[in-house]
Amino acid sequence: MLRLSTLVLALATIAFAAAGCGGTKAPTPPANIPAAPTPAEGAVPWPAPPNPMALTVKAGLVPETHEYLTYHVHAHLDVFVNEQPVVVPAGIGIDITDSAVHHAKLADGSDAYGGIEPPCDRPCISPLHTHDTSGVLHTESKTSTPNRLGQFFTEWNVQLDPNCVGGYCKPNASILIYVDGQKYTGNPDDIDLTDKKEIAIVIGTPPAKIPSGFPSQ
Repeated sequence: MLRLSTLVLALATIAFAAAGCGGTKAPTPPANIPAAPTPAEGAVPWPAPPNPMALTVKAGLVPETHEYLTYHVHAHLDVFVNEQPVVVPAGIGIDITDSAVHHAKLADGSDAYGGIEPPCDRPCISPLHTHDTSGVLHTESKTSTPNRLGQFFTEWNVQLDPNCVGGYCKPNASILIYVDGQKYTGNPDDIDLTDKKEIAIVIGTPPAKIPSGFPSQ
C-alpha cells in the first residue's frame, strides 16, 4: 500500500519524467491526413466515468480494497485528436468518492488519487487505474499477468476496436496507433500494458511529433 506522501512523490517523479522525450526516433505519419470530423456521439473530452467498480468488473478485472504491488508496472498512453492531446483523466478505475481514497493536488494544480491506507471497507480500486492525468497507466496487481489496453478503455467507458476510438470511426476519421514508435496494425484491444510501453493513438490530423517511447527523466 502507498501512503499519500509516497504517492505524491511518486506521481511528481512520473510527471517530471513525462516532460522528457524518451524512446527512439519519432515516427513520421502519412502526409496530408485531413482533420477528423466531430462525431455526433463519443467526441472528446472523455471524462472519468462515475461507476468505476462496475466498469472494472466489465473489463474482467477484480476490484480490490487497496493497491497490491506484487506486480507493479507502468505503461504510458497518449491520445491525439486533430493534433491536440486528449487528457487521460485521473481516477479511472478508482472510486474517488470513497473516504479511504486519498486526494492530493499536484504542483500543476491537477488532482491525484490513491495511497489507500487503511484499506477501503469495500472494493474501491481496480488493479488497472490512473492516479493522475500524466497518461501513466498503473497496473498494481496480485498476479503478474499484464492487463490490456482494451480493458483500460472499458474502464474509461470509451469505445476501442479496430475501427473506432470513442465516436471517431474509420473511414470518416483516420486512426493510427503506434507502440514504442512502431505503427501497430492489429486489434488495439490486445495491446499488453507491459512496463515502460508507450502507446500513441492518433485520430485525424497528427501532431508535429508522435511520442515513441516511455517518458524518461
